[in-house]
Amino acid sequence: MDRLKSLTTFVQVVETGGFSAAARRLNMSPTMASEHVQALEAQLGARLLQRTTRKISLTEVGQAYYESAARILSELEEADRVAGALQSTPRGRLRLHVGTHIIRFVTPIVAEYMKLYPDLAVELTMGERMVDLLEEGFDLAIRATVPADSSLVIRQLSAWRHVPCAAPSYLDTRGRPEHPSDLAHHNCLRYAFYPYGDEWRFTGPGGEAVSARVKGSLRTNSGDALRIAAISGIGIFLAPSFLIAEDLEEGRLVPLLEQYRPIAFAINAIYPTRHQVTAKVRAFIDLAVERFRAHHGWMSGPDA
Repeated sequence: MDRLKSLTTFVQVVETGGFSAAARRLNMSPTMASEHVQALEAQLGARLLQRTTRKISLTEVGQAYYESAARILSELEEADRVAGALQSTPRGRLRLHVGTHIIRFVTPIVAEYMKLYPDLAVELTMGERMVDLLEEGFDLAIRATVPADSSLVIRQLSAWRHVPCAAPSYLDTRGRPEHPSDLAHHNCLRYAFYPYGDEWRFTGPGGEAVSARVKGSLRTNSGDALRIAAISGIGIFLAPSFLIAEDLEEGRLVPLLEQYRPIAFAINAIYPTRHQVTAKVRAFIDLAVERFRAHHGWMSGPDA
C-alpha cells in the first residue's frame, strides 16, 4: 500500500477517534482505513492501536509513532505550502460554528470578512452544543466557554462574566439576596450548559471562593428563554453579561450580589490543530480579535 496514504490514515484515525470518521474525511471506506493501519502495523511489527467494539486507543508504541507521524505530515504540508504559495490568500470555504448567544457579535465580523475576501465562501452554523470540529468538518468555532477537548487550540477574543439578576417584580415579592447562600431560598433559573451544574460559583470581597447550590422551576439550554423568564419575574438568572446588558441599563433586570463576582469566562476562537493554520482561518481569527476589542470593557467589568 501507499506508505504516505497509510500514514495519513493512521493519523486521521487517531485524531478523529475512529475508522469511520477518518474514512469519511479521507473519502474511503472504513474497511480500507483499517487495512491501511494494519499495513503499517505489519511493516513495523508492532501494534499501534488497541481496538474494542466501543473505542480505539493508542498503544505505547502507537503514541510515539503518532507524534512522529503527525509531525512529518505537518512538515510535508508546510513544505507544500511554501513551495506553491498555497496559502498566500484566504480562499475556498470557511465552515464556522458559533454559539447562539454570541451570533450578534460574530455576524458583523463574517460580513466584513466576506467583503475583504469576496472569492471566499462562508458556511455559518449556530447552536448551543460544542461540536466535534474534526468529526463534523468545521474549520473554526466561536464559543463562550472552553471545550473539554484539550487537543484543540484556543484563542481568547474577550473576557466576560455572569451577572446574577432578577426583575424588580420578583424582588418585590421574594426579597433581595445579600449573600450567595441566600440563593438556596430563591427560584433560580438554570442554564443547562453552565460548566458547574447547579453550583453557582463566585469570588468574595476578600478574594475567597464562594459557591451556592441552587434549584428552581426552570432549567433549559436556551439563554433567551431564561432571560425572558427572568424579565417576567419568574426567578433569579445568572446571566451572561453580553445577553442582558440592555435589560440592566433599562431597568428590566436588576443586578444582585454585587460584592460577589461570578467566575470569569471568555469568548474564544477554537480550532483543531496548531501545526497548520490555513490562511482563511488565520485571517478570520485576526479580524475577530481586532473587532472584539470593542467589547472587552463592558463584557468583563471594571476590573478587567
